[in-house]
Amino acid sequence: MSDKKPQKGGSRFRGGGKIGSLNEPLITVITSTLNAERYLPTAIRSIREQNYKNIEYIVVDCASTDGTVDILRANEDIIDCWLSESDDGIYDAWNKAIKLSHGEWLAFLGADDAFMGDAIQNYVDFINKYDDSSLEYVSSKVNLIDNSLVLQTIGKQWNWSTFKRYMNIAHPGSFHRRKLFREYGFFNTDLKICSDYEFLLRPKSRLHAAYLNVVTVNMRAGGLSNTDLRAVYEAAIAKTISGKRNFFFCEMEKYWAITKWHIKRILR
Repeated sequence: MSDKKPQKGGSRFRGGGKIGSLNEPLITVITSTLNAERYLPTAIRSIREQNYKNIEYIVVDCASTDGTVDILRANEDIIDCWLSESDDGIYDAWNKAIKLSHGEWLAFLGADDAFMGDAIQNYVDFINKYDDSSLEYVSSKVNLIDNSLVLQTIGKQWNWSTFKRYMNIAHPGSFHRRKLFREYGFFNTDLKICSDYEFLLRPKSRLHAAYLNVVTVNMRAGGLSNTDLRAVYEAAIAKTISGKRNFFFCEMEKYWAITKWHIKRILR
């Protein structure tokens, strides 16, 4: 049991003074936190060290009782907006941040993840060269790491035939155009692990997506989507309801995923 005194909540808003241009769009990066003092400084440092500077950084904390709020206060020069209050999970925090944001493109970075130094510049250069105003979503590759050891690199190119069956893209750090949220709403807070997948299922084959074939994020291994079996059940619900998939096929995929999950547990 920790002997630290609970921190008081708080907030800090710099205001919407930042603007974007055609070739230098404002990029909003969103991080949700809960007792994240161990790794959060690395995530913040990765924002500070980006060679692309037109970034709006928003952190929404769930009333942490460790040193998280102190870290946020100490980095207010790079954090445009932060607040600390009770919420209903990571997707509720993301939704709050989206409503506070101003960027043309939005990315979600875990509190224990970190951008590569040229990640956002690579995304912006790719979008500018893509030259398609209909583009709505860009994903890339992500390293799964344990301390400094790269365990695996994940993230494939989005295509509907694969995505409607399972989430083959790497969501951390990927770019969402603001109009996606205007058209399809916010993340579903009833889902606690797979709402990012469910959100991107809503457009179905109409999603205008592209793939940046470089590693942009180091992601700490062991997240809920990889270790919690609830993710399999939530994904099946998302595919049936939002993806409009055949229930029988979704059930078959669910039980196959459960079988693979148990096999991996045995082999560890």
